[in-house]
This record gives sequence, structure tokens and C-alpha cells, in this order.
Amino acid sequence: MGELINVEEIFASKVFTRTTMRERLPKDVYKEVVNVMDNGGELSPAAADVVAKAMKDWAVENGATHYTHWFQPLTGITAEKHDSFVSHPDESGRMLMDFSGKELIKGEPDASSFPSGGLRATFEARGYTAWDITSPAFLKEDATGVILCIPTAFCSYKGEALDKKTPLLRSMEAISDQALRIVRLFGNTGATKVVASVGPEQEYFLVDREKYLKRADLIFAGRTLFGAPAPKGQEMEDHYFGTIRERIGAYMKDLNIELWKLGVTAKTQHNEVAPAQHELAPIYETANIAVDHNQLVMETMKKVAGRHGLTCLLHEKPFAGVNGSGKHNNWSLTTDNGVNLLDPGDTPNENIQFLLVLACMIKAVDIHADLLRQSASDVGNDHRLGANEAPPAIISVFLGEQLEDVVRQLVETGEAAHVLQGGKLATGVSTLPDFEKDATDRNRTSPFAFTGNKFEFRMVGSADSVASPNTILNAIAAEAFCEAADILEKADDFDLAVHDLIKEYLTKHQRIIFNGNGYAPEWVAEAKRRGLPNIKSMVEAVDTLTTDKSVKLFEKFGIFTKAELESREEVLYEIYAKTINIEALTMIDMASKQIIPAVIRYSKSLADTVIAVREAGADASVAADLLKEISDKLAAMKAALSKLKEVETAASAIADAKEQAFYYKDAVKKAMDELRAPVDEAEMLVDRQMWPIPTYADLIFEV
Repeated sequence: MGELINVEEIFASKVFTRTTMRERLPKDVYKEVVNVMDNGGELSPAAADVVAKAMKDWAVENGATHYTHWFQPLTGITAEKHDSFVSHPDESGRMLMDFSGKELIKGEPDASSFPSGGLRATFEARGYTAWDITSPAFLKEDATGVILCIPTAFCSYKGEALDKKTPLLRSMEAISDQALRIVRLFGNTGATKVVASVGPEQEYFLVDREKYLKRADLIFAGRTLFGAPAPKGQEMEDHYFGTIRERIGAYMKDLNIELWKLGVTAKTQHNEVAPAQHELAPIYETANIAVDHNQLVMETMKKVAGRHGLTCLLHEKPFAGVNGSGKHNNWSLTTDNGVNLLDPGDTPNENIQFLLVLACMIKAVDIHADLLRQSASDVGNDHRLGANEAPPAIISVFLGEQLEDVVRQLVETGEAAHVLQGGKLATGVSTLPDFEKDATDRNRTSPFAFTGNKFEFRMVGSADSVASPNTILNAIAAEAFCEAADILEKADDFDLAVHDLIKEYLTKHQRIIFNGNGYAPEWVAEAKRRGLPNIKSMVEAVDTLTTDKSVKLFEKFGIFTKAELESREEVLYEIYAKTINIEALTMIDMASKQIIPAVIRYSKSLADTVIAVREAGADASVAADLLKEISDKLAAMKAALSKLKEVETAASAIADAKEQAFYYKDAVKKAMDELRAPVDEAEMLVDRQMWPIPTYADLIFEV
């Protein structure tokens, strides 16, 4: 048995929480801080200095020597520059530790080397980090020591957002303002804001670190670029929710402890579908805190893995032939006086506020399906979406039998007179209780599913930041609420107007509702008939950011300027091209220096065997046939390798970012597949002792 863990004692012990502030700040300063956190505004310089000193004292007492403004640039990961608390020595030469309100509120990291998509010239180096007062500061402890991390936004000298957090915070204000208009229409005068709450489930793979270090593709690309399937995959479905192995359990235990200390509400852990795949799920939090915490989850997963001789793989598809990893983004809206706008209640057909919110969401998703698809796009996710292991690339909304029936009634008659009930689930076992079952089953093939009192956006990739999907969700919902409120606030007869509006939205946008099997090929044809977009890859999704429709949406609510959208478009094309470039160069390196030489050595040993057997007067036909087969694979490898080098050289010479990205998708990826095929076939033939890299069996079954 290990040491006992007191979760209540360690939870948030490394976080500068409200409780810690209340204990350490004067009452008037604490009151001012809480008011800014809850209602917006700026701290006075005097209060900022007091908060900074208290935060520094707390951090130093916990071993901190440095602080950093922790931010999320367009790389999709986090960034930090450490400054010590060291100040000028006093007259006696004693070192002073100092931290001012100005240093707390604003930082100035060099902005020149972060992706900006043309927003910044290389010589325009100045950028600013601004304290996100609503996300608590925390302590990170590793080999560098204890660092006070202050969550911040990151903007250019001219005020453009260079990060993922600034647009998210803007979208949170937009959804709050517009959702408040809706709840006011229904008589809720007590609410002062509406909060977008998010719970991102995180899937991941664990592999042995020594084996990982023998695979250049895992090191440089995060996924296996070569690899024949193991004799067994996930077909027995015995890993899903299976008993957690001791080594993995020890990892999960340490991971939970580290996350709990950071205030991350790690709730659920289990084995996922694929061998060596697992999942962690948190409790819901305010959107920007959930985004910060998910970044911490990913960082901590990688850090803790190293302590256990493991490597955590967050790539969406590290292994071909078994399920990849996603990140289900659970999203809901709640007023600050406790009303969940997505809670249908016991009688959703009579809950008019819920029906209006639902109708607005259906409208929003239908109009902006392309933007939602883009928000879940990244290079790795192209290997998952539409591949019968994740939601299809076609956006649709799953409502379930109960709500689908309510919608049908409203569309057909304008009234929903009844609602389907779940009934009782009878187990047929006398010692097991019968219990009330939900009125609706779940649909794991749906990309955007209503699941009780929230929407679950299931398309997001495991390595991706959830900032972009939630920025989009907040923005499109804000627009729909705004347009509904504009109509209803002017209505002479509110009850009649709201019923008419619900019916209008549901009738006009019901095409986006689909409760069937999203994996079925028939759905592709049906979606096309309905006129739903089918955006099959990341690069095809990028330009949805800069359509007139999108620019109008984002500028209306001050979430993005057109220039900020164009910059992100440029960055995404560059990321795609650079990622495939790295993968192609890695394949070339592995094939040239490891795989082809190994196959040549094996073919030589076969040739020696053929000669020796024939000289002995025996039948060498089996070895000769195998030699012929290996030689054919070797020739195919060499031809495919030459082709990949050729198209990679051509791709690197293309100057236009969009043209280059599409060339990488259409030409380079195809050449990569053509090289992989004979290599994987050869792996099935070559003596295992001579194969130069760990196999799938080594990686996913020997953890």
C-alpha cells in the first residue's frame, strides 16, 4: 500500500485561490479584486501592488524564486519567460525579493518569433502579456525550481491578439451579454452574467520511453510514420474500461496528485478503446479556466510520464489501424444565479426558455457548421475525422428521441403537446433495482450531441487547445441569441412571438439534426442532399475563417478583427505545411538510414542462404521466393523514396502559404503513403531481430 492521500488537503495547494487571497489581503483590497474578477474593470495601482506583494510572499514561502507570465500563443501550446524576484541589494548588501503591481499586471515578452501570420514584421518585436485576473495564479515545480505562473493574454504592440486566450475572453463577454438578454425576456432579473462552462475530456497514449527513443517518427512527428499492425489490435474490445495495469495505475495516481495540487478537478480515469490508450476527464469549469487547466493537464501528463519511464503521446493518431485520440468538449451555459440554459427540465415541451435556447443553438450550428468544423481541424485530426472511430467530418446535431419528437411536433403543428418519457429499466434480476432510465440514448457517432443539459462537441483533437472550439461556440451562440433578442424585445405579444420564432428557427434549420449512425456511408449522401458542408481536411477548412459571413460575425462582437482572422488563416496554412514537411523529412531519414539498410542486410542473408542450400544440393525455392519478394519490396521502397524526395523538394520551393499547404496535402502526403506501404509489407517479412525499430506489438502491448 502506498501513502495515504488527503485530497482535500492537497487540492489547489499550489494555487493562489480566493481563499488564499482572503487570508492574505486587506478586506478592502480583497473586495476590489473580487469585484473586478466577477464584474470586470481594472485594479487600482495601489491594490495591484498589494496583491503582487501578497502573491510574491505566498509563492516565496512555497519555494518560488521566479515568476512568469504564462500565455498561449498561436503555437497551440503554452509559453513562459522566467524572471526572478531578485531586486537590488539593500545598503547592507542583503538581497531583496520584490514584485510590483506593474510586473503582475503587464509583461513584455519578445513577440517576434511567435506565429503571427503577417500581423507583425520580424523587426516589430514588442508584445505584451496582460494578467487574466479571472484565472488563478499557480506554482509549477520541476527541475527548474518553483515558478509562480500568472495566466495572461498576449497581444501585439498595436493591440492585435497574438494568442488563443484573448479571443476566448472576448467571446465569453459576448455570450454573456447576449444570453443575458434572453434570460431577461423570461423574467430573470437576478442574473448579472451568463458563464460558458467547459469540461474537456482528454484521451492519450502511453508507451515505454526506451522504445519511444528508438523511433525517430515518434520523436519528431509524435506519430508512427511506419508500422505494420500487430497480430492483435482492439478487435476483442478487452482494453476498453479494462483493469488498469500496475505501471499505468502508478502513473495515473501521480498524475492525479499533481493535477489536484494545481486545482485541476481530475475526476475520471479509465482505459480507452485502443491498446495503450487512456482517458482523463475533469469537472466543468468556467471556459477560460478550463482551457488553462487543459493545457496544464497535457503538460503534466508528459512530465509525469517521464518519471515512470513512459512517454505520453497526445497526437490524434499515433498508430494506424487502432483508434486515435480525441478531446470531447462538453459545453454549457449557466447564469450566475444558478440557471442552466441548456437544462430541459422534466417537461422540455413546456420549457419555453429552453426551447428558444435550443432553437438558437440549432440555428447557430447550421449557419456556422463550417466554422465549427474548422475549430476542430488540425493536421493530426485529419487522420481521425470520418474514419469510423470518431465523428464524421460532416457537422450535425444529435438531440435524442425525446427532443427530436418535441422538435417534430413544433415544426408540424407549432405546439408540443406531449413528451416521450424514459420509463423504467427492468433488469430481470430480483436483487437488482429497477430504475428510471433517461429518455434518450447517447450517440457516439455524432459530432455535436445534446447530452442531458449540455452539448458535447466530440470532434476536437487530443493535442489541440480547446480555446478555439469554445471561442467559436461562444461566438455563434452569441449571434443567434442577439438576433432572437432583437426580434423578441420589440414584440407586442411576447408569448406569440417567441412561439413563432422557435417554430421558424426549427423549421428552417432542422436539416442539421441527425440522430442516426454518423459512420454510415448513407449519411454522406443524405448530408449532401440536405446541403450540409462536408469539409474533409484541415486545409480545406482554413478559409472558412475569412468568409464574409465569418468576418461579420466576429467583428460584430469584437472577437476578431478581419486582420486577426487573416493572420490565423496564414498561420494555419504554415502549420500544416511545416508539420507535413517534418513528417516527410523524417520518413526520408528513417527509410534511407535505417529501414532500407536493414532490408538489404536481410536480403543478403537470404541470398547467402539460397547459395548455401543449393550448394548442399537441397531445394532452395522457399528462400529464393522470399528473396524475390523482399527484393521487389526493396525496389518499391527505393522508387517511393525517390518520389517523396522529389515532391518534398518541390513543396519546399512554393512561396504562397495556401498553395504550399494544398501541395503538401495532395502530393506529399500521397508520396508518404506510397513509401509507407512497401515498408509495412516488408516489416511482415523481415526477421524481427533485424528490423531496426520497435514494432507496434512492442509499443502498444509491452507498456
